[in-house]
Amino acid sequence: MQPAYRGRFAPSPTGLLHAGSLVAALASWLDARAHGGRWLVRIEDTDTPRCVAGAGEAILGQLAACGLLPDEPPVWQHTRGAAYAEALHTLRERGRAYECGCTRADIDAALAAAGRSHQRFGERVYPGTCRSGLHGKPPRAVRLRVDGVLHWHDRRLGAQQQDLAAEVGDFVLRRADGLWAYQLAVVVDDAAQGITHVVRGEDLADNTARQIALQQALDLPRPVYLHTPLVHAADGHKLSKQNGAAPLALHDAAAVRSALAAAAGVLGLAWPPSSTPAEGLAAAVAAWAGIIAGSFAEPREGTR
Repeated sequence: MQPAYRGRFAPSPTGLLHAGSLVAALASWLDARAHGGRWLVRIEDTDTPRCVAGAGEAILGQLAACGLLPDEPPVWQHTRGAAYAEALHTLRERGRAYECGCTRADIDAALAAAGRSHQRFGERVYPGTCRSGLHGKPPRAVRLRVDGVLHWHDRRLGAQQQDLAAEVGDFVLRRADGLWAYQLAVVVDDAAQGITHVVRGEDLADNTARQIALQQALDLPRPVYLHTPLVHAADGHKLSKQNGAAPLALHDAAAVRSALAAAAGVLGLAWPPSSTPAEGLAAAVAAWAGIIAGSFAEPREGTR
């Protein structure tokens, strides 16, 4: 018997929601509602140096203004350190996690010596220098030992695969500054919250293999994945906080309606003219249910 649908939206409070992040929020909410499931919100604030004071609360306010209300109290990752430490202990006990003493300069030097270079905006593939020990270096980060090719199905993008060892290398679980890495935190929290479906932006699709590797290493269930289209800025790059995306201004019902209609348009949904936000959301749920029955159908068992 399949578990009841539980989805989530998990923003990082490094700034307020912008047009691109609203697309992901709306898609995850629609998918939960169209499945008759529950929709949760998790504030992913483990990267404390980048978090903006008050942004988490402000994001919850933006979601509420759009009628996107979670079915359970929001979870804040900064309160979850003990769970991450327990997961890391399990990985150490199973021989999957190890200490790494490499700096970025060390990694770049090792890659260069092997005739490989790190491309700007590309993955810095870890060459496995500390797999056999620290070689006299002080410990910095903790990494997960990875091997092999992972396969999965994305409800929108179709069949996916990644050779983690060749394309990523052993990746970080706890950073050199002592903070928990995104990959470990998200996997532990998805399992703890019983998340069955992950709907998020396509910019996060290349994280999926790392998260599946962690799920397997910790004997945790794998959610079903769907990655939504991205919103692009005028220069063609992904709209993001890093490139100055303007926060949503949701000062009245007309602004809310306009923001939701634009987000729905990115998802291929028509927003009823002159509708209230509540009426528009109801129509969008019905339209999304039709998409689920067609192009966003659930993967067959064994194809995840």
